[in-house]
Amino acid sequence: MENYAIVIFILAVMIGLSSIADHIKIPYPILLIIAGIAVGFIPSLPPIDINPEIIFLIFLPPLLYDAAFNISFKQFKTNINTILTLAISLVFITAIGIAVVAHYMIPGMGWPVSFVLGAILSATDAVAAISITKGLGLSHKTNTILEGESLVNDASALVAYRFAVAAVTGTAFVFWKASLEFAVLMAGGFLIGMVMSRILAFILKRIQDNPMAIISFLLLMPFVTYLIAEQLHVSGVIAVVMLGLGISRLSSMVFPEKLKNQSKNIWDIIIFLLNGLIFILIGLQFPYVYKNINSNDILPYIGYSLVITIVALLLRMARVFLQRANLQKAFQKGKHRITEDALLDFKNSLIISWSGMRGIVSLAIAIGLPATLADGSAFPQRNAIIFISVVVVLFTLIGQGLTLPWLVKKLATESEM
Repeated sequence: MENYAIVIFILAVMIGLSSIADHIKIPYPILLIIAGIAVGFIPSLPPIDINPEIIFLIFLPPLLYDAAFNISFKQFKTNINTILTLAISLVFITAIGIAVVAHYMIPGMGWPVSFVLGAILSATDAVAAISITKGLGLSHKTNTILEGESLVNDASALVAYRFAVAAVTGTAFVFWKASLEFAVLMAGGFLIGMVMSRILAFILKRIQDNPMAIISFLLLMPFVTYLIAEQLHVSGVIAVVMLGLGISRLSSMVFPEKLKNQSKNIWDIIIFLLNGLIFILIGLQFPYVYKNINSNDILPYIGYSLVITIVALLLRMARVFLQRANLQKAFQKGKHRITEDALLDFKNSLIISWSGMRGIVSLAIAIGLPATLADGSAFPQRNAIIFISVVVVLFTLIGQGLTLPWLVKKLATESEM
């Protein structure tokens, strides 16, 4: 009963703050995070743990599916080069960059543990990117690149994380095996997503006269697809994304307008509640991890987190602007089928660079770190990794999230002059 009351209280806070966010000109995710931090410090409130399995099984499938369903498939295909560059190569570059900085900056942090921290913070978050950029008037190209990147890069980050944790536990890292496993995870997820979208399409075409059954299948299939992919040891993230893209193309040809509106209304409510809960939970984690850190380490760890946030941002800017130059060269030489629509201008490049917020996936895999190693000893510097991960997530969401609307407005003003 106590936990039930806490959930109702959090939902009430979330709905109330979301309703006033527009009036005070603060993105509602930022407001919810701040509220979560404040609620977490209430003395009588019991600690609220995030179960990583709950995040991956309950939150992630519908959020990924909804984002993939609503993305422009044409724009996604046009900008696939940039999306894959940011979702794959940038993830590994960021993981390595953060690992190097953490190893030399944080006392006692060895290379394997540093790579664990780098992998946790290597990927941007689909929920954060979509929620904070929504309503800013970004171009379809910019939105598609941000959403496409953050939909795909979770798979890359989870692979990097898995091998980094294996290194900490003493498992030898073999590059060709890691590369092969990554390829199998991605290809398997792609295949499962395509097969499930065909199965769902087959079912939906035969129950067109039953709107409630159609909507129910649409709600259920992301969870089924994710579970099947994970059971087959391939990427559930990629599988759900491919499901969303496949059904999006089908809906434009098959579903009547009335059914589309009914489905959209239900999904909008579900996504609103899940998004709000995620951002509240992110804020709630700070007081929880704060209590697990020695008071003398708090300020140094916050400083380390700030440096890591800046390093991740600089690496992202460098990679985005390098991609801009590479696209321009390829277009001029007529190579790689790069069209003019795929090119990036300075404005788009800067906004994409500044929109690399971390979020719930980083928190889930950080909190999901094993408590002990195979020999029963404690996982080295586990509390430090979780604390730094939480603070970096907060820095990116609050810092970049609050300044992004100003940046977009500034660039729009300059382009009009």
